[in-house]
Amino acid sequence: MEVNAARALAGARTCFVGIGLPSTAANLARRTVNPDLVLIYESGTIGSKPTRLPLSIGDGELADTADSVVSVPEMFNYWLQGGRIDVGFLGAAQVDRFANINTTVVRRGPGRPEGRLPGAGGAPEIAANCGQVLMVLRHSRRNFVGALDFVTTLGHGSGPRDRAALGLPGAGPTAVITDLGVLRPDPVTAELVLTDLHPGVTVEQVRQATGWDLKEAPRIGVTAPPTDAELAALRALKAATTPETSTSKAATPDAPDAPDTATPDTATPDTATPDAHGSRKDAS
Repeated sequence: MEVNAARALAGARTCFVGIGLPSTAANLARRTVNPDLVLIYESGTIGSKPTRLPLSIGDGELADTADSVVSVPEMFNYWLQGGRIDVGFLGAAQVDRFANINTTVVRRGPGRPEGRLPGAGGAPEIAANCGQVLMVLRHSRRNFVGALDFVTTLGHGSGPRDRAALGLPGAGPTAVITDLGVLRPDPVTAELVLTDLHPGVTVEQVRQATGWDLKEAPRIGVTAPPTDAELAALRALKAATTPETSTSKAATPDAPDAPDTATPDTATPDTATPDAHGSRKDAS
């Protein structure tokens, strides 16, 4: 998943990075397929080159290794809303068939308390204004739902004309990369369809992990397995991110960046401190 997410950034110039899986993928891309990629974080850092994965957008590693640090208003008003960022990279707690995102609240049914998530952060602005949006998250019916409990961030709304009707300049989500495969919006309906499987994964597995009647592309591709070089780069990046190195320089995590990695109920291993010994399947 992380490797294929990194490969999706091969042609990008600038990337607005969410913490968690998106940050892992973006930093891996800079170490493999796109060494010139400019990483931009919500706290105002431009051209960050962290030696390890940042704990939050307030991690001092981001500012220490950045080409420039600007104010948050400048980041959003000039860089993001000015159309100067190619790709936004986000995670999600829930995604629906039109790639709309929920990172606000999960409703668990009668008699059960709501599960409160950290909220939007900068995701709505990122999804609205970046040239395109990539998403990365684990594939399960808990995350890929028929109806969102709350619409935090607009993907394609309810169809292909919604973004234009709202005057949103960016193309919106162009790929959702999971641990099972890749989904992309249909060019006519804007509904997510299965376009690629990771090696060893079946269409039925993906359908069973999706909370709606998932459609398939006429021809479904198979992603290339991670190379030895990609695995080595990923493992080195995660090995450098120990609890000691993460907390020694990082600020206390704040709410704005957390939605990019939040999942309902509990965090998955990829949203916690990364494991330095991920397998090929995990890395796909």
